[in-house]
Amino acid sequence: MKKLATLFLLFAILISCQKPAVSKPDNLIDEEVMVDIIYDISVLEAMKSQKAVILEANKINPNTYIYKKYKIDSLQFANSDKFYASDIKKYKEIFDKVNKRMEEKIEGFEKDKTSKRAPDELKLK
Repeated sequence: MKKLATLFLLFAILISCQKPAVSKPDNLIDEEVMVDIIYDISVLEAMKSQKAVILEANKINPNTYIYKKYKIDSLQFANSDKFYASDIKKYKEIFDKVNKRMEEKIEGFEKDKTSKRAPDELKLK
């Protein structure tokens, strides 16, 4: 009986490993585009908490801005985010890329700060 239970458990584990936790959506956002989107969302969220006046003065709704910029909708983003989040290693890679980009921008801002030149990203277009 123990052998049968062990065999059944092994079989169940093998079958469960074959199926992805979340199926790949038909309109999956490319990984590099997801990095760009998550980076932009992070910047906009920071602006919302630090410089909300700039967003309000320019009538920028962060969600609408992201959807228009990347020509996506909320469902496509949610499904893609859910798909990538189902693979923790892939999701970590995405956020590591976002974090690296943020660190590079901060270093650039620090250099511009010492040279007394305003970074291009602070200028409204």
